[in-house]
Amino acid sequence: MADISSWGQEFFSFDISPYLEERQYQPGDYILREGSIPQHLYFLTRGRIKVYTTHKNGKISLLSFPSAPDLIGDTELLEANKESLCVQALTPCHFMVVDTRRCREQLKEDPKFLWFLCNHISRRSNRCTETLARGQAYPLRNQLAAFLLMAAEGDLYRERHTEAAEYLGVSYRHLLYVLAEFRDEGLITKEKDGYRITGRQGLEELAAETE
Repeated sequence: MADISSWGQEFFSFDISPYLEERQYQPGDYILREGSIPQHLYFLTRGRIKVYTTHKNGKISLLSFPSAPDLIGDTELLEANKESLCVQALTPCHFMVVDTRRCREQLKEDPKFLWFLCNHISRRSNRCTETLARGQAYPLRNQLAAFLLMAAEGDLYRERHTEAAEYLGVSYRHLLYVLAEFRDEGLITKEKDGYRITGRQGLEELAAETE
């Protein structure tokens, strides 16, 4: 566990501890439900999460799979978004959570925090650009290997094919073809509720080519 009394000195110029708590989530737990109005900043200090949105027609779009360190609730604090996307834990996650209802004005006037926030948003934008560029530069085998490792809960991958294909920017048929190749090569095995990663090293070698 982190020391709450001293945590956050690199992000804030005031004592954040009166507004701070620790939270832990297990795989599958919801950190934020879609349509809720976040009243906290969530500093992800350990673990990996999934962010997605549901459209009016029921279609789900996968948006990102952030790993620690990362931050949730920043765009809502800045009022760029009024309602939250859906955020779910993929692995055991640890958060330091700031109750922004009680210190919103201090946050908005804190130059140290605002500088951190600008850097964080800029880095996130750069990651999105890099992800898009990699998708255009590497074959689906490499992209899918990285995606399986990123989206799996432990060794179990269970994203829907339609959503995975959309995220990767490929056709449904192409995705199934490469998944079949991975099964034939012993990298994954089909199970009732998804795919089991059985050749992690092989997937990691394929994924490493995109880095």
